[in-house]
Amino acid sequence: MQSFNPIRMVMLGAPGAGKGTLSRRLLAKISRLSSISTGDLLRAQIAKNTDIGKTASGYIKSGKLLPDTFMANLLTAELSKKNWLNEKASFLLDGFPRTAGQAEQLSKALNPHKANINLVLELDVPPEVILDRIANRWIHPGSERVYNLRYNPPKVPFKDDVTGEPLAKRADDNPETFKVRLSQYFEELKPIKQFYAKEGVLRTVSGETSDIIFPKMLKLVEDEFERH
Repeated sequence: MQSFNPIRMVMLGAPGAGKGTLSRRLLAKISRLSSISTGDLLRAQIAKNTDIGKTASGYIKSGKLLPDTFMANLLTAELSKKNWLNEKASFLLDGFPRTAGQAEQLSKALNPHKANINLVLELDVPPEVILDRIANRWIHPGSERVYNLRYNPPKVPFKDDVTGEPLAKRADDNPETFKVRLSQYFEELKPIKQFYAKEGVLRTVSGETSDIIFPKMLKLVEDEFERH
């Protein structure tokens, strides 16, 4: 069985680049790696109506972005709760950071614990491939199971494999909306990449499908973190 040194990882990738699929495959392959989602953390706090949840809800309802320090503190509190705020911990951050400001605040929060991010993996998927993927993407609303009519079609057309219920399109899964989202993403990506490149932890893996990207990603992680 493979043994790995601590991996504290961020995955960067445009909407539709396959971050979710690739994260799940990596987590299944490397047992010591666990995922933590800032989106899930926020939803849980809002659902419980905690002080943090009320603050977050106020920002969201007013259409404002949550402050970088707020998000970094929320995440580090959860890392501490899980006893992952140390140099021996391994984790994969899901959905964070999204801006250079968040990356800087996260670094400031992790640095005193010697738990800084040591791998930032950028998924380089051509925009035209993403747009084609989105055009063919359907989901099961109840479970968020994702299907692609070209690469991963349901057994029965437009029906969920598990429940048999109808599949649906996400509201923003259309080429026009997605072109705008991609443009915004690539603008926001530049300063994040610059920040992590200076930290010396940025790596890029290119490919058109998850099956092409995953072996490259796994080899990169094994080469850098596997214990020999």
